[in-house]
Amino acid sequence: MFKGVGTFEKEWLEMLLCDVGNCSAKFWDDGRLFSLSIDELNKFNPKEDVYYISVNSKFIPKSSSFIDIKDYFKFDTIYKGLGIDRIAGCYTIENGVIVDAGSAITIDLMISNTHQGGFITPGIGSYLNAYKSISPVLDIPFNSQIELDCFPQKTNDAISYGIVKPLILAINEMAKNKEIYFTGGDGSFFVKFFEKAIFDKNLVFRGMLKAINEQK
Repeated sequence: MFKGVGTFEKEWLEMLLCDVGNCSAKFWDDGRLFSLSIDELNKFNPKEDVYYISVNSKFIPKSSSFIDIKDYFKFDTIYKGLGIDRIAGCYTIENGVIVDAGSAITIDLMISNTHQGGFITPGIGSYLNAYKSISPVLDIPFNSQIELDCFPQKTNDAISYGIVKPLILAINEMAKNKEIYFTGGDGSFFVKFFEKAIFDKNLVFRGMLKAINEQK
């Protein structure tokens, strides 16, 4: 299930939001999504305020227009060192499992607005790079049409199966009958393997907006 653009986004029209990740920075600008590399971001001179969160130490704001909102979040967890991107992704979810599938995949559990914990696993691209580093024979493209109901009969499928199947089992074990919320670049791929799942590309931005509104 995909969650599209709705009335929620109307509240964002005068606001530029930025989520600085490990590899790039994602922006929400008046309904338009775009990305910059970290090098491009460090040269970026915005003409308006940019409300941002960051997990990247290489990002060094050079303008007072960048407003760090990490302290805006009032989040109930005992998890030590929880990334601000994960906090933002969980921030609008009262109950459910939140999966942010990017260069790394983070999985977090929320119950009654309280963070119960979570785990991190490599993303699809990171897995493929790891296989390639083991042997040139394992330098194989990912099969996005992989069939999970039967055992693989060739190496290409075996690698893709080995990436996807364990993660699906782990998410199901955590979710049980709870809703699952996917976001991130590979979220739209993973969501199709679950019945009670929603893909929301703006989930982190929704959390950021909620935190900003709570400061008003």
